[in-house]
Amino acid sequence: MIPRILVVDDEVDIPDLFRQRFRRELKAGAVELAFAANGLEAIACLQAGPPFDMILTDVNMPELDGLQLLDRVRQDWPTVPVVLVSAYSGQTNRERALSLGARDFVAKPVDFRHLKTLVSDVSNPTG
Repeated sequence: MIPRILVVDDEVDIPDLFRQRFRRELKAGAVELAFAANGLEAIACLQAGPPFDMILTDVNMPELDGLQLLDRVRQDWPTVPVVLVSAYSGQTNRERALSLGARDFVAKPVDFRHLKTLVSDVSNPTG
């Protein structure tokens, strides 16, 4: 199974950064990345299909933030793991994210080795 990952962040350089950091995996066909600039765009992507295997979302975004997106995903797509990413790694945000059902909470700057492990866990849930 090739995991489809939806990356949600309003920073314009995020798609290029993720494509660079996942360059080998993308070239090998080991992962597929899609991007949305905010929670509303992410919901549109989720509704349009095909399904995503994981969502990586920033917390602070316009229109619908990452915590609101997480809440919506838990309601409508309860099996899709969501990882929140934030420059504001305070314990309150982390606790709230985890209490809403986030798989993990990652502080910026992002540790891409850790993210790749999370993606690998999604593509190999038993191994």
